[in-house]
Amino acid sequence: MNAAHIAECSRAKNVCISHRLLVPPINIEPETSSNSPLESSSFSVAKQRAAEQLRHLFKRTVVVSKAVSIRLIESLPDAESTDYSSVMVEYSVPRQKGWSFRLWHRQLVRSAKASQGFVRADRYRPLKCKDGVLKWHCVLHFEKPEHLNQWLASTQREAALQTGKSIFEAYKFKSFSTGLEGWFSQRSGSELDSLGPPAWKQILSVVLGLYPVISVQERVFGYFGILEDWPPAIALCANLIVTSCILSFVVMPIIVRLLHFWLQPAHQPASMRANVVGIASTLTALGSMMMLFNALP
Repeated sequence: MNAAHIAECSRAKNVCISHRLLVPPINIEPETSSNSPLESSSFSVAKQRAAEQLRHLFKRTVVVSKAVSIRLIESLPDAESTDYSSVMVEYSVPRQKGWSFRLWHRQLVRSAKASQGFVRADRYRPLKCKDGVLKWHCVLHFEKPEHLNQWLASTQREAALQTGKSIFEAYKFKSFSTGLEGWFSQRSGSELDSLGPPAWKQILSVVLGLYPVISVQERVFGYFGILEDWPPAIALCANLIVTSCILSFVVMPIIVRLLHFWLQPAHQPASMRANVVGIASTLTALGSMMMLFNALP
C-alpha cells in the first residue's frame, strides 16, 4: 500500500469515528508474508477493495454530515419568528393529580392549536410547595397580541377551564403593559386575572384615587405641622411613602370594587353602557372633589 492510500484510509477512519459509525474491521495486512506471485496478486486486489470501500464510506459520511448540518440549520427559527405574544400561567395542583393535570393540559394545548396565530406551548417541570401542592408553569405563544386575546376570551378556553377546576386548586396568569395592572387584578372564583383594563381607564382610576389622598394629606400635615422641621428631600420621600401606602392599601381597592363593572380586562371589552357610566362617574367624582377642595380654606 502506498502513502496516498494509507493517508486516505486514515482520514476516512477518523471521519467514521467522529460520526460514531460502526464499520466492520477490514484486514488489510496479510497475516503471514509470502513470496508467491499468486498470493501477492490476491493481496493487491484485497488492498484495492479495502481502499475503495473506505473511499466510498468517506464520501457517504461526508454527504450524511452535510445533510444533517443543513437540516439542523433549516430547523433554526428565523429572527423575525421569535417576535410574538406570550402568556405564562401558573397552576396549583395537588400532587396526587399530577397525571390528570398533564392529560388536561394536553387537551388545553390542542384547543389552543385550533386558534388563530398559535405558535407553540411550553410546560416546565413542577415546583414542590407546601401542603402537597405542585406549581406548574406553562407558557403559550401566539403570533400577535390580538390572537392571544382572542384565545383568552374564547369559549373553548372557558370550557377547558371549567373542566380543569376539578384538577387544579387555582391558577393565575400575568401580562403587564403599563405597570399599574397590579391594582386592577380581579379574582373570580379560582382565577386571578392580571390582564388589566385599558391604559386610559387605569390612568383615570389612579387620578381619581390619588387626587383626594394628596389633597387631604397636604391639609392634614399642614394643620398639625407634620414634617415641617424635616429636610425637604427627606420630608418629600416620607410624604410619598405615606401617600403610596394609603393609595395601595385603602383607596385603590375601594375604587376597583366600586368600578368593577367598568374596569374589565383588556381582552374582555366592557359594554357601551358600562363605559358611559364609568367615565361619567369618574369625571363627576373628580369635578365634585375639585369644587370641594377649592372651597376649603
